[in-house]
Amino acid sequence: MDLGLKGRVAFVAAASRGLGHAIAEALAAEGVLIACCARSPEILTRAASLAERFHVETLGIEADISVPSEVAHAIAAAQSRFGHVDILVTNAGGPPPGPFESHSAEAWARAVALTLDSVVNLTRAVLPGMKERRWGRILNVTSIAVKQPVDGLILSNSVRAAVTGFARSLANEVAPFNVTVNNLMPGYTRTERLEQLAASNATAKGVTREEAFAAWEQQIPMGRLGEPHEFGALAAFLASERASYITAQSIAVDGGWIRSLL
Repeated sequence: MDLGLKGRVAFVAAASRGLGHAIAEALAAEGVLIACCARSPEILTRAASLAERFHVETLGIEADISVPSEVAHAIAAAQSRFGHVDILVTNAGGPPPGPFESHSAEAWARAVALTLDSVVNLTRAVLPGMKERRWGRILNVTSIAVKQPVDGLILSNSVRAAVTGFARSLANEVAPFNVTVNNLMPGYTRTERLEQLAASNATAKGVTREEAFAAWEQQIPMGRLGEPHEFGALAAFLASERASYITAQSIAVDGGWIRSLL
């Protein structure tokens, strides 16, 4: 299937590894020019690898998207190289796990800055150009926890739900400009973040890491963890011309974990 994305420009946050990198790979495979952003210097070699593998132009940008000035720098760098941004993928490492009383006011502020403010600031930076060109795709990586909260993740459950409210409201405002806004909700997917959560669960519950993974797999109707490339495939489709009438949605890639009807 030709997704009609060749030559489009994407900005992908947290693209050095995990779900962000899987999305960057899926877009690069469709001929998308990609600005890859992450806090780690590793992003420079990751971007170069995508360019070599998929024969597309890429740019690696080292920036912390929880800091407004660095968001401005990152988007300016992408626009300087490619002229504009057609596809924005907001994404960030999840806030730390733990119950409510384990998190200070400062921890809440950091979670809001990383998970919510980054989405607002990135969107603010690219949306005027999308509206002017009357074409744009905004994809926010959230979590299955916004539909069915996950125990021990009160920061993520709370702040990602706020991202969902922002995106749902924004989608209505920008739909007349042919700009779509959708949320992608990853389930238990084999990433470094899940490795960290497994270690945290194992310590809290007095079980092994393998037992922590097995407990998750038992909750999933498909009986296994997701793979990052499966998540990236949905992102590429939602960014495409084929998905031009899909907006204001939160779509799970979770193997059936969410039990709700809608």
